[in-house]
Amino acid sequence: MHLTESYICLHEVRFYAFHGVLPQERRVGGEFLVSVKVGYPLEKAMSSDDVADTLNYAELYELVKKEMMQPSGLLEHVMGRIVEAIEKAFPKVTSVEVKIKKVNPPMGSDSNGAEVMGRFER
Repeated sequence: MHLTESYICLHEVRFYAFHGVLPQERRVGGEFLVSVKVGYPLEKAMSSDDVADTLNYAELYELVKKEMMQPSGLLEHVMGRIVEAIEKAFPKVTSVEVKIKKVNPPMGSDSNGAEVMGRFER
């Protein structure tokens, strides 16, 4: 068989961060869930069993964490920074999908959150 697509993923990583348009959001902060799906060639790692031949998900987490800890007005801005950081750190990346969910957005409704999502390809 031939591998046609392969990914490294982080699912709903929880952060407490200070993103938002309202001053209260930037002062008090809130809970966010971040999911990242990174297209990466895994064939070599499948045979070598060597972490040097793959995208280390712990390193991926640290990149996402660094960007989540930098306050922004818009989640779209945070998403763009995450994608740029991944592209820069891992040149073999073929695609990146990012979802950032604000768990309790200040919009006066009972909801399961609000999120931004994007898919990026080389």
